[in-house]
Amino acid sequence: MNISIASGKGGTGKTTFAVNLAYYLGEKLHNSQKVTLLDCDVEEPNCHLFIKPNKTKEIAVTVLHPVVDNEKCDGCGKCVEKCNYNALALVKKKVLLFDELCHSCGLCKVVCPQLAIKEVPHQMGKVIISEDETNSFFFGYGLLNIGESLAPNVVKDLKKHRIDGAINIIDSSPGTGCPVVESLSDADVTVLVTEPTPFGLHDLKLAVQLSLKMRKPTGIVINRSDGDDKIIAQFAEKIGIPILGRIPFDRKYAEAYSTGKILVQEFAELADIFAGIYNEIIDLKTSEPPLFKEDNFLLSGVKKDEVVFEKQGNADNFKEIIVISGKGGTGKTTITSSLAQLAKNRVLFDTDVDAADLQLLLKPTEFQEEIFISGQMAHIDSEKCIACGLCKECHFDAIDMNGPKNDFVQITYKVDKQHCEGCGFCAYVCPVSAITMSPEPTGKCFISKTDNIPMSHAELGVGAENSGKLVTQVRNTAAQLANKLHASQTIGDGPPGTGCPVIASVTGVDLVIIVTEPTVSGLHDMERVIKLTKHFGVKTSVIINKADLNKDMSNKIHEVAQFANISVIAEIPFDRNIHDALMKEQTIIEYAKGEAYEIIKNLWSKIDENL
Repeated sequence: MNISIASGKGGTGKTTFAVNLAYYLGEKLHNSQKVTLLDCDVEEPNCHLFIKPNKTKEIAVTVLHPVVDNEKCDGCGKCVEKCNYNALALVKKKVLLFDELCHSCGLCKVVCPQLAIKEVPHQMGKVIISEDETNSFFFGYGLLNIGESLAPNVVKDLKKHRIDGAINIIDSSPGTGCPVVESLSDADVTVLVTEPTPFGLHDLKLAVQLSLKMRKPTGIVINRSDGDDKIIAQFAEKIGIPILGRIPFDRKYAEAYSTGKILVQEFAELADIFAGIYNEIIDLKTSEPPLFKEDNFLLSGVKKDEVVFEKQGNADNFKEIIVISGKGGTGKTTITSSLAQLAKNRVLFDTDVDAADLQLLLKPTEFQEEIFISGQMAHIDSEKCIACGLCKECHFDAIDMNGPKNDFVQITYKVDKQHCEGCGFCAYVCPVSAITMSPEPTGKCFISKTDNIPMSHAELGVGAENSGKLVTQVRNTAAQLANKLHASQTIGDGPPGTGCPVIASVTGVDLVIIVTEPTVSGLHDMERVIKLTKHFGVKTSVIINKADLNKDMSNKIHEVAQFANISVIAEIPFDRNIHDALMKEQTIIEYAKGEAYEIIKNLWSKIDENL
């Protein structure tokens, strides 16, 4: 049985659940059935921090990357014209390749009339397999190289290590983009881990929509349950999907997690909870998933043809600040929403387009929207297809031979829309023009207004490919608003991870603020994000949230930041008031209670100094 663990929102406890389920089942079933755990959150894998494998084997993940022979190239520019990812540029009759943008589709090679482009293997990640014989379950994880964008390729290679007949547990990445689609494909059951907060509900809806769209039997696990789970329970009942179990909210679990401990090993009471959840998963496997048609993109406020703003300030240019985290759930949206109310003369933006939450706290009163079209989708005319197989050379495995018969052949080719990247390779090589490319809507862009604060944000379509183009559109809109309204700065809430959306969020900004937490995963993911910001030469600062949860780990964060020549500008304590503020859909600045509030309210002056 293949069990995919997903979350929509980062930081809900998805990895904690996956690790503990694998450990529990491995200990219980190791004499009767094999168990595997594969960490497919390849941008920020964390399972190994808890499994702690001693002996591992690394397997390179490669893609075919174009290389231009400048002696053969005549500078015609056809490869530049055809590239849908802006990864090629023609400068003084020479073709330049931007590795971070290249999707390795192979189109540039086939369009080159001089045969000046060849493809060579390029390592963009790796799969790491544990060879420890003492573990009660098989473990492996994927790791995407910093600066690379093709996370699904690493996920796909890691999934090759599933064992037939075993209980295969897949820990997917947060969100609803293409890496999650790859993680959920072939799943027998999807388990969605959430928390009973408005953020948790909002992002759960998106994850549910993706899983049901893929026709997966779907269930919910409520983490950090404090007994008041009505908002999740009511949604689950409305949609018709079961709550598989609840894991209690307890600081002792958070403290054990922060040091890398496996909870079911430390707390006997959790074994019964995981036993009950697994029994529910077994029953879920044979169920028929319900249809789900609810529109999750509704915003508060009044929809307008155009939202009008008053002038923000007198600045001739602006500084751009982005708040990111590496790991989801560290509190970056809490920090960003607070900065939105503390700063003056600002424009806001949210580039976490998989699961944009900033608008939940800021509650727009007016908004305008437009459909965002990014790239194209291939369509095969089954009446024209001669099944020659040239399109099957698709580098993304998006062409299947399962189309209807026609006058020429008994079976034709068909496009797998969930894997199509819109590169245009298949349409170019088709000898009978049976394949066409059409514009593909991938989401919606919004301009919102709250207390005269302008905000640019977007929602990626569920299951859509996130190439960073939508992120760039959000940033460009914020920049246009800042220039028009003479704002002094734009402040953005960024996505988790280190992949394509994060790259598109941080390149060229004036300041990156990393929000981390003193846990083994928080430190690990902060280190990877620092490598990314160093790679792009962006000034960076760090905020430690829940800093008193683990003082030793907070000290390690300080050491890592100091070694990287990065300042830690704030330590925010573990404060239940932040949770209480979120439950009331308020920022901590509006809630105005607790020790965390006293620190956060003075945060903007420190950030202003860093600028």
